[in-house]
Amino acid sequence: MGKLLDIISRVPSFRGLPESQLEELKDIAVERYYKKGEIIFSDGEEGQGFFVVVEGLVKIFKVSLEGKEQIFHIYGPGEPFGQVAVYAGLSYPASAQAISKSHALFFPRTAFVDLITRIPSLAMNMLAVLSKRLREFTFQVENLSLKEVPGRLAAYLLLLSDEEGKKDTVTLSISKGQLASLLGTIPETLSRIFARMKELNLIEMDGRNIKLLDLAGLEGLSESGHMDTGKE
Repeated sequence: MGKLLDIISRVPSFRGLPESQLEELKDIAVERYYKKGEIIFSDGEEGQGFFVVVEGLVKIFKVSLEGKEQIFHIYGPGEPFGQVAVYAGLSYPASAQAISKSHALFFPRTAFVDLITRIPSLAMNMLAVLSKRLREFTFQVENLSLKEVPGRLAAYLLLLSDEEGKKDTVTLSISKGQLASLLGTIPETLSRIFARMKELNLIEMDGRNIKLLDLAGLEGLSESGHMDTGKE
């Protein structure tokens, strides 16, 4: 199996497809490479297709009129983004930027829609991915609108643990500044909350590795959202 075909076969959205169908995906895929900080597409730009991260990290974000950035998602290897352009034929609803040197596959909308009409199993796989995204959006809305920052952070750490197989040690793939933006706060507040969590023996930190010492305590904090951290 060729390198590009091997990459495509490992994408969750395409998992389980026979090699003949993977070949069809390979035929329409376009490899793209981005430098750290390079914009992949901008909010409001016409949606020509969607992307799958091969290597690196990509953030999806919007910037307010006041210049404040809100990160909605950060995607890593194997994860698709920009699918709205495929299904709705609309412009991109947010911007995408490589936050590390990145390699992605681009799937043009017209060619991909043609494949979906001929390959029902591909459509079902993509629906499964969109269902996961809906869960993520629900989590994001709940966090930003209903919880204070300590609760958002606790919920995020528990989500990481769940995604990594219920592990008691999770690894941050993004900087604390990016995590602060994702959680709708500022780095200084985030640092205070991390410090307070350590004081309460909820976590231990070693760089970007975070050991979850008290899962029950983190779950309680995720629910209540409140912790004595000073003004937020």
